[in-house]
Amino acid sequence: MRILFATRIEELPIGAPALREGLERCTWSLAADDAAGNAWCEAEGYDGYTSYASLDDLPQRFPEFAELKKHLDKAAGKFAKDHHWDMEGLSLSLDAIWVNILGEGGHHSGHIHPGSVISGTYYVAVPEGSGRIKFEDPRLPMMMAAPQLLADAPEEARRFVYLQPREDHCLLWESWLRHEVMPSQTEEARISVSFNYALKRTG
Repeated sequence: MRILFATRIEELPIGAPALREGLERCTWSLAADDAAGNAWCEAEGYDGYTSYASLDDLPQRFPEFAELKKHLDKAAGKFAKDHHWDMEGLSLSLDAIWVNILGEGGHHSGHIHPGSVISGTYYVAVPEGSGRIKFEDPRLPMMMAAPQLLADAPEEARRFVYLQPREDHCLLWESWLRHEVMPSQTEEARISVSFNYALKRTG
């Protein structure tokens, strides 16, 4: 038997509790002070707060985000190596990083990240009952008359996989992979830092 065209999702522990705590403080500070971000959230009906549409310089604003970037750069480099990408003349560039706070009912609908090659999320606070992240088999539109799967089908055979994030861990995947965050069932805040890496020519 051969398993072909595998889709990899990497989970890496950052292992820096003090950094996680610092990022949580920064996130609440942003939520309190980012008028443009809060206005965007209100206009778009976002259930919580995100800096996605308002701030693009978090590593320059906060040393905690600069420190997180060092960990993410290392993780992204390993991701590229593990995928056997030919990176000659290319480098990975963190071209977007933003925070998310989701409360009860907060969710993100299914989407991809065009223009990037690696996307991911670092988890700051994941209270019990907060939304899992759902990944969709990218072959789904081409399955046509394929039958339903057995209820006990293994994870690698499923068409949708739900992962429970863990605090101080980072998930990375290729940016074309469709994903969504399921609605939160708790009033406690689910806090995360999402990011994208793009390819940049070095010569």
